[in-house]
Amino acid sequence: MKLPGQDAIARQADEHLVTHRVKLPRKLVEHPIRQVGKRLSTALLVLLVTAVIVFADHDGYTDNSDGAVDLLDAFYYATVTLSTTGYGDITPVSDAARLTNIFVITPLRVLFLIILVGTTLEALTERTREEWRLNRWRSTLRDHTVVVGFGTKGRSAIQTVCATGLRKEQVVVVDPSGKAIEAATAHGYAGVIGDATRSDVLNRAEVYRAKQIIIATQRDDTAVLVTLTARQLNRGAKIVVAVREEENAPLLKQSGADAVITSASAAGRLLGLSVLSPAAGMVMEDLISQGSGLDLVERPVIKAEVGKNPRETDDLVVSVLRGHRVLGYDDPAVGGLELADRLITIVRATPATHVAPDARPLPRD
Repeated sequence: MKLPGQDAIARQADEHLVTHRVKLPRKLVEHPIRQVGKRLSTALLVLLVTAVIVFADHDGYTDNSDGAVDLLDAFYYATVTLSTTGYGDITPVSDAARLTNIFVITPLRVLFLIILVGTTLEALTERTREEWRLNRWRSTLRDHTVVVGFGTKGRSAIQTVCATGLRKEQVVVVDPSGKAIEAATAHGYAGVIGDATRSDVLNRAEVYRAKQIIIATQRDDTAVLVTLTARQLNRGAKIVVAVREEENAPLLKQSGADAVITSASAAGRLLGLSVLSPAAGMVMEDLISQGSGLDLVERPVIKAEVGKNPRETDDLVVSVLRGHRVLGYDDPAVGGLELADRLITIVRATPATHVAPDARPLPRD
């Protein structure tokens, strides 16, 4: 395995200077600029309506400078009145003008102030609300799934685990790309922007309380560093890593990964199988696509199955997990099923078969 060169190290050092933050999913709302634009338009409309009302009854007002109130004076009066400045140089003198001020202009003044003050308060309290959401999120997050990398592999992994019953609120995505995190939050996942090889970034994702960690980075050397860091922070989590080169798989297992998937080799094997038998390739694609068709499911042995041969169970058993060993269904060492065994079975995908991923670490070689 090739270690990062000097350029990669310098690039990582520059990335360390970038402020990383947590982004939580939120409901779709209008863009802030559009919201402010709407409020500003409403305020200008209120100002225009007030000026028109004053000018329509300009005979009921007096101007200390020349006594007459024209259109410019009407806008001036509307501006100083709605902003509660009130210089007093233009005043209503007739009963009709005063009644209009009481029942029309005063409510418009209140509406104008609500628009301006509401916009200001919302801008000032947005940070407080966000901090409150983050603190509440951190206090309730337990046994969640951390996904490092929101590329094609990361998105597919999330879709698979969510198809088994995992809630979106229990998924935290870590990626150095702000656009990737925005895409993750748009799908309903929490996101952390930053370099996952740093422990402080993983701590923001609450990785030390995570149940399982999926590492799907673009580079194998990055995957090794993330695995080492994640395992140091969480000794009991199940860590599954995707790598490009098969020669790097043993190093990742030594770094603390429970399972290593070689993406290039797996895709190549599926291509080869599809060439030999397109139908077999379709079946394999169906098996690794959770939630539709046939699914691979891990489940415990029930009491009624204890002592039976794997072929005597109601489900189609592929393998038996016994201790730290994975045994084939026809392995003579299996004998009769034990209560502590777990079965890998093929079942028809239905809502009842959506089983959450097992928390127990996978057997290591």
